Amino acid sequence: MKLAKFVASQTDSSDIPGVGIVGEQALTPIDLSAGGFSCLADLLFSADPVAAAGSLPKGDPILLNDVRWLPPIDQQEVWAAGVTYKRSQTARMEESEAAASCYDRVYTADRPEIFFKANPGRVRGHGQPLRIRRDSHWNVPEPEITLVITPKMKIVGLCVGNDMSSRDIEGDNPLYLPQAKCYDACAGLGPWIALLDPLPPPDQIAVDLKIVRGDATVFSGQTSGAEMARGFEDLVSWLGRENLFPQGAFLMTGTGIVPDSDFTLEPGDVVHIRIDPVGTLTNTIVRASGPLV
Repeated sequence: MKLAKFVASQTDSSDIPGVGIVGEQALTPIDLSAGGFSCLADLLFSADPVAAAGSLPKGDPILLNDVRWLPPIDQQEVWAAGVTYKRSQTARMEESEAAASCYDRVYTADRPEIFFKANPGRVRGHGQPLRIRRDSHWNVPEPEITLVITPKMKIVGLCVGNDMSSRDIEGDNPLYLPQAKCYDACAGLGPWIALLDPLPPPDQIAVDLKIVRGDATVFSGQTSGAEMARGFEDLVSWLGRENLFPQGAFLMTGTGIVPDSDFTLEPGDVVHIRIDPVGTLTNTIVRASGPLV
């Protein structure tokens, strides 16, 4: 089952957000309040979210093309893991000589790299713009299998994540990682949450990235969860080792697709990230105008 947050109209920003079940051609709204749920997260954290969602009263189906998608997040924090794929390790070592030793060691260490990525206000959903920093000249998307985690640290599903990254800032000094990763509109989540219990084997989770500029595809790449050096449960156990998440969490699990060092995103680029068996997250890239403040 796939659950999404949405508003029914593409144009009326006053429409009240809703939650629905995503089908092949249409989204079917569900009445959360009838089950005592106040938000999508309440449903996700129930004992059996698939059964609970299926039992709720349904509204009239809405064609997918008529839906304005929202990021499938309520009050959860978004965290991310780094250097979980060999390609990511190599790319990070290419950013600077100073960083090379750090990223080489963390790839094989017991303790993974885990960092805070975004609060809900910095997250954007399918069809919404993601930003590149005005003080950066080397920016890339990072397509990531993203885990949906309950307050009890159980993985209940997956969504598509885009961990936007300013590689020149991080490469200048690894201590600048928070600035390279966390800023307004720095994280994409969506297009919905796929409830999966159990999760498919990593080699059955395919990841595809395509970046379109004008009429041309300027970058594409593919990988799968089989290329990860760390398991999902291991990453979740480290995330929850000294942290409580009463509102739950999203955990981006790292990227195995990194554009070459001569590539950078430009305003107007359209980033498509497909993760099977979830779906495709699409975002247009923008850069804020005006002077730095």
